[in-house]
Amino acid sequence: LPSEPVPTLPGTVVEVVGASDVQVTSVGPGLAYYRLRNLEIPWAVHLLRMDLSRCDLGLEVLEAPVPDGAGRGRSPVTELLSAAGEGIMGGVNGDFFTPEGLPVGTEVVGGTTRRVRNRPALAWHPREDPWMGVPRLDRDSVLVLGWELSRFFSDGGTEVIGGFPLILKDGQVVGDLEVGERPSFAAERHPRTVVGFDPQDDVFWVVVVDGRQPDFSAGMTLPELAGLMEALDAQEALNLDGGGSSVMVVDGTTVSRPSDAEGERPVANALGIRRDSAFCRSEY
Repeated sequence: LPSEPVPTLPGTVVEVVGASDVQVTSVGPGLAYYRLRNLEIPWAVHLLRMDLSRCDLGLEVLEAPVPDGAGRGRSPVTELLSAAGEGIMGGVNGDFFTPEGLPVGTEVVGGTTRRVRNRPALAWHPREDPWMGVPRLDRDSVLVLGWELSRFFSDGGTEVIGGFPLILKDGQVVGDLEVGERPSFAAERHPRTVVGFDPQDDVFWVVVVDGRQPDFSAGMTLPELAGLMEALDAQEALNLDGGGSSVMVVDGTTVSRPSDAEGERPVANALGIRRDSAFCRSEY
């Protein structure tokens, strides 16, 4: 069967990146991968475009397994995606994490609340728009997606993963993006992982910018990252963990170039993209 046409990128993206080379790949119906290269700065930018008008595409938080039944685990994203089984189309690293392997922010997996923190997060539920904001605790409930999610009983479908900071909210850059408070984190170029939502076109973007490799890709500051997400027409955007944790895997292949000399860094959780017709069922 012929593959479906891959949507073109929004008009200003190539200009904002200064890309002299653009590679485009269909990952399947509703999912496309783009690689942009600027050879002068230099930048290597990886984009996954997820068409949310297709009800069979969804997000999934993948936890690293716990070793020996104690503490929390850390695993490379490639291993987490592979262990998630059939239907996983790609994914990236997730939340920041402690040395013990605990995610720093809120984590909800398959509707089960693992951890709640007063930090920004991404929430998703089948057939609902992605939500980005700060989850609120109200007695026995976590407030995300406009409803109350029980802390103790699974709803079977909600996924929540933490990040920091919010980059865009309602189409506006959020504050100074921590440049004043955390200049070495925000105003210097680093590898970045970020997600964004364009409600007008019903598109979810997953983005990795390689960095800390002067001959290949320098990374981006958070203001530069905000400019990229604005060029993608995102109205909401959230920065995930970056640095040596940043990695993108598409269809089982690592397409980005992690910055650690040892290669891909083990992380506490990952954000996967899954194709599953069950997401389309009315009971969700």
